[in-house]
Amino acid sequence: MRHIAVLTGLSVLALTTTAAIGQDIRFEIEVEDEDLEGVLENASLLVALKDDENPTPQDYVAAARADYRRLLTGLYAEGYFGGTVSILVNGQEAAGLAPLDAPARIDDIAIRVDQGPRFTFGRTEIAPLAPGTELPDQFAPGKRASADSVRAAARAGVEAWEAVGFAKADVEDQDIVADHAIERLDAAVTLAPGPRLRFGALTVTGNEDVREERIRAIADLPVGRIYDPQALDFAATRLRRTGAFDAVAFIESEEIGPNDTLPFELTVTESLPRRIGFGAEVSTVEGLGLSAFWLHRNLLGGAERFRIEGEISGIEGEVPGVTGSGGADYRIGASFNRPATFRADVDLVAEAEIKHENEIDYTLDQFSAEVGLSRYVNDQLSYSAAIGILTAREETEARTRDYTLLTLPLDATLDRRDAPLDARNGYYIDAEVTPFLGVTGTDSGARLYVDSRAYRSFGESGRLTLAARGQLGSVLGSGLAETPADFLFYSGGGGTVRGHDYQSLGVTYSRDFGDGPTEVRTGGKSFAGAQLEARFGVTDRIGAVGFYDIGYVEADALPDGEGDYQAGAGAGLRYTTPIGPVRLDLATPVTGDDAYESVQVYIGIGQSF
Repeated sequence: MRHIAVLTGLSVLALTTTAAIGQDIRFEIEVEDEDLEGVLENASLLVALKDDENPTPQDYVAAARADYRRLLTGLYAEGYFGGTVSILVNGQEAAGLAPLDAPARIDDIAIRVDQGPRFTFGRTEIAPLAPGTELPDQFAPGKRASADSVRAAARAGVEAWEAVGFAKADVEDQDIVADHAIERLDAAVTLAPGPRLRFGALTVTGNEDVREERIRAIADLPVGRIYDPQALDFAATRLRRTGAFDAVAFIESEEIGPNDTLPFELTVTESLPRRIGFGAEVSTVEGLGLSAFWLHRNLLGGAERFRIEGEISGIEGEVPGVTGSGGADYRIGASFNRPATFRADVDLVAEAEIKHENEIDYTLDQFSAEVGLSRYVNDQLSYSAAIGILTAREETEARTRDYTLLTLPLDATLDRRDAPLDARNGYYIDAEVTPFLGVTGTDSGARLYVDSRAYRSFGESGRLTLAARGQLGSVLGSGLAETPADFLFYSGGGGTVRGHDYQSLGVTYSRDFGDGPTEVRTGGKSFAGAQLEARFGVTDRIGAVGFYDIGYVEADALPDGEGDYQAGAGAGLRYTTPIGPVRLDLATPVTGDDAYESVQVYIGIGQSF
């Protein structure tokens, strides 16, 4: 394409900077299309030099010479195949300057672009196509022509062949003709599917402490079966999910193996086996919470995870007039996870925990243990089942009792959030069902709990995010007084309704435990809660949040409207860090006798949900 100086005078971007020897450099980009102007600015190395410190004349000349191709690529990407580019350095076309012969002084640089007409597609052909291939809608006669659309169509055609086993499919030829007289682009792409291949031999490299046979078992590459790119993705995901590897890469052989097989090399980089971590969260209602853990990522040489963690919560802050959370709670637990047990997508999980809860209505000392299996259906869906035992001593103002349960916890999780720590789009659903058999001291029944969350961002920059959370819980089968206290539901606090005291909303019933009728306050057998947030990114790191929470608790397992509810509202700030946003929320109750009369403070890491 010829380099021609053309002035359109319709849109001008002027930037100034100073070269190493002190002269002023002026940039001009002149185009009719404002969107195209942004594309060209981002493509230009000359424009990028304005942020460099002390660039030399040689830097400017080298950038100018490279900008011809970069700017033309930008024009083609937007459908302008008849445009011209001129880059003048001291009035001389940069294409005629050698970088080593740059002038000692640069007084002026002008980037001038005549965008020309925008082309449309005429003939659009791509063949041969695999059955079911879906080409981009933009790659069709009459649509706006662009190089990106041609590339996207070619990529879609190749990927469709790969999806049905033709791993070496590629673009064999392309014929692209721009007819300037009628402003039309004809594009014909020829694909070469190659032979249908099967997974061949797998070579494992890079491992030191994780045994090769365990790596093969976790990856479970289907050697001998028809090539499937999804199988590769799943194998890599299974390896990454163990936490034992910093990097996982499947590298296909350049050459096809015997009998139309495709050998692969699996290269891994192992993570440091041991890790420790700490966490903290504070609120004026629930007090200070501290946590820590120690993790071994490769306990037995097969990518097994062993984790010990401890937590202290409910350490009350020195805030006058705050009800508090009842007292400090303590918990210590250990868990063991063995990937690829029985099959590649099934993990063996064993857990044990000792905890002490000092709540407003009860004090609990409990030991629990369970062992089970977790299956990962895909990257988003997983479910688990376990069998466990739980034994506890529970003390209330009305009585003290010991009880033992056998449990069968079942759980399913569907996670389609774009970023779990700071989601902007997608949704999340976690459903738990825990049947329990009262061996001594309590009834039998089942506890159900569902936590659902949804996120949607708006605007070109996605700065505004609306987030919603819904919670439902119920205890079936057992009587209210015979249900373990920590199986029941409360409302109030950071996890349900901000602005209200922790577990401030429960139920009250009358019961004779042997010393005459007494009023007992406890959690309810059913719960419904909702949290709504509007999150706005003020800057790339600082965000503002407004929220409204509501919670409902009832004594019966199936709500009939006889329960009570509470609501809270407030605002907060978020500061983005590599480990998630730091959260500061200020909330006030909007229901009850103290509505709008108090403010509670919540500080933590990560969004509230």
